[in-house]
Amino acid sequence: MATVEQSIDVDVPVRTAYDQWTQFEEFPRFMEGVERVEQLTSTRTHWVTKVAGVTREFDAEITEQRPDERVAWTTTDGPAQAGAVTFHRIGPDRTRVMLQLEHRPEGVVEKAGEALGLIPHRVKGDLERFKSFVEEHGGETGAWRGEIDQDPTH
Repeated sequence: MATVEQSIDVDVPVRTAYDQWTQFEEFPRFMEGVERVEQLTSTRTHWVTKVAGVTREFDAEITEQRPDERVAWTTTDGPAQAGAVTFHRIGPDRTRVMLQLEHRPEGVVEKAGEALGLIPHRVKGDLERFKSFVEEHGGETGAWRGEIDQDPTH
């Protein structure tokens, strides 16, 4: 598994950054290659991505969610991926968003992209677009404030 870690400072309160991140169906508006995300249940999402002409569909399970602190997930089928995003208050209207992503490149295109360092570049761009999106809106487009405890069997 390859690991990518990126962070960005966003000029909104922690609650706003966190609430916007929980709006998974909005991800195509700022994540490159994400065509569609459907929230199936409070813990399950269905993703459709298209990267370098390759379309993939997969489900992901939210394994841990703590309001204003952390969202963690893992794929349940399709490409092997797991990650977490954490939110850190660095001022009343400033938040550091830190993303850690573990993934296993599949196929020639993904392995070539990994070798060229394209995944870290894409994640950085996604975080920059998230920053622009949430700052330009001046607030979140919705929120889910529920809590999901990490399953000790994972």
